Amino acid sequence: MTAETKPASPPLTERQEARRRRILQAGALLAGRGGFEAVQMREVAEAAEVALGTLYRYFPSKIHLLVGIMQDRLQHLHGTLRRHPPAGDDAAERVAGTLMRAFRAMQRKPHLADAMVRALTFADRGVSAEVDTVSRITTAIILDATGLEHPTPEQLSAVRVIEHTWHAALITWLAGRASIAQVQTDIETVCRLIGPTTPPAAP
Repeated sequence: MTAETKPASPPLTERQEARRRRILQAGALLAGRGGFEAVQMREVAEAAEVALGTLYRYFPSKIHLLVGIMQDRLQHLHGTLRRHPPAGDDAAERVAGTLMRAFRAMQRKPHLADAMVRALTFADRGVSAEVDTVSRITTAIILDATGLEHPTPEQLSAVRVIEHTWHAALITWLAGRASIAQVQTDIETVCRLIGPTTPPAAP
């Protein structure tokens, strides 16, 4: 059976989900303390109180785990933003505010942010499904922030460019090549690609 025809995994039981949650929390704690190199699978298993073999069934590698942590953080942000939508007079302002909110969350835990971004950068085809999920959540966050019910093809293209720019800005900031002010300027600039969100007045 090929990967394309492989059926979806059954949903996790409550106990399995609790175990997965402990693993994510343990990995995030280790990464937050010492970055990418500090995340050792044996130590994650010990901190999460699971067998090493069990850990590998949930996350086959450290890259899978760190991308999973990124996915979890973005899902949490997405839920928060749906409960408390961003303010702003237009879509560009709302999207920029949303992405800077996400950036500031990364800024509070730079070691964890660096570990997650490095994992996304190092991810090969074996982690493509997980990386695609991160991208889909990021896209959904941006689209929700626009408030557009029916974005045009041009606006969807702009959303993709915004996502790429946000990711690149995060990398350059983590590498010490961009200040927070520069990141904000770049994000605000690229968000203007969304363009007007209301139809022009009839002549």
